Amino acid sequence: MSSYSIKDLEQLSGIKAHTLRIWEQRYSLLNPQRTDTNIRTYDDEDLKLILNVALLNDNGFKISKIASMAAGDIREEVIKLTDRSLAHDDQIHALTISMVEMDEDRFEKVLSSNIEKLGFEQTMFNIIYPFMSKIGVLWQTGAICPAQEHFISNLVRQKLIVAIDSQPSIKGGKKFLLFLPEGELHEISLLFSSYLIKSHGHKVIYLGQSTPNGDLLSVYKLHQPDYLLTVITTSPSSEHTQEYLNELSTRFSESQILVSGYQVIGQDLSFQPNVRQMNYLRNFKDLLVEISPVVQEK
Repeated sequence: MSSYSIKDLEQLSGIKAHTLRIWEQRYSLLNPQRTDTNIRTYDDEDLKLILNVALLNDNGFKISKIASMAAGDIREEVIKLTDRSLAHDDQIHALTISMVEMDEDRFEKVLSSNIEKLGFEQTMFNIIYPFMSKIGVLWQTGAICPAQEHFISNLVRQKLIVAIDSQPSIKGGKKFLLFLPEGELHEISLLFSSYLIKSHGHKVIYLGQSTPNGDLLSVYKLHQPDYLLTVITTSPSSEHTQEYLNELSTRFSESQILVSGYQVIGQDLSFQPNVRQMNYLRNFKDLLVEISPVVQEK
């Protein structure tokens, strides 16, 4: 069983710690344990409850009403709400609850419902990608455990692979070589980029996670891609990112290199003429639109 601080609950639910304390005192909504130094600690059930409460409260339910409801009734109201709500924040919140509960069926239902309403691409842009960014921050700050992050990442990865495989292979278009640096395992953005490239009629050579430098060079010489695309989240580390980008620029000087990720965006880096920073995946889609003579029919 995990243990959470009140700050963790605040980060996950969006409810201020001060408000949580008031709800505890006024409505006995939570009953935290306390350490020897009198610091509040919460368990998995507390977290699940407060996530559900936060979603209902955001959608007009008064806290006094919620506090009088049984836990099962609260959960049923949340399910009904997310089934009919079109608000992106509500859907992201529903996925967060699924992650905490490690409820694959619920995650699948929320995701499939959004794909049906919005289409796969817009679901990724508006729901999944913001959600993955959120849990990435939560994982880095210790608010969620690695198992929860891996659970969700693998489910999203499965969806992306199916979507990529559904795209027809065509001749023509530009050639993109996609890879992650050695030691880099965060693959979701790279997979979604692969989907976008194929959906815009271009060719993908996909190397994926932790690509050794020697293998990258061999594949590059074989295929001579127009573009290389990589995402740097944790590896190389921030103190080595600039050096790594300079090496890519020199080694693959005949191609345009597209880079993104936590170690790139918002960092004090300089970019060689053949290296282009992608701040967001929407920027990458804009690039694909620029270079795509014809967008495939869906």
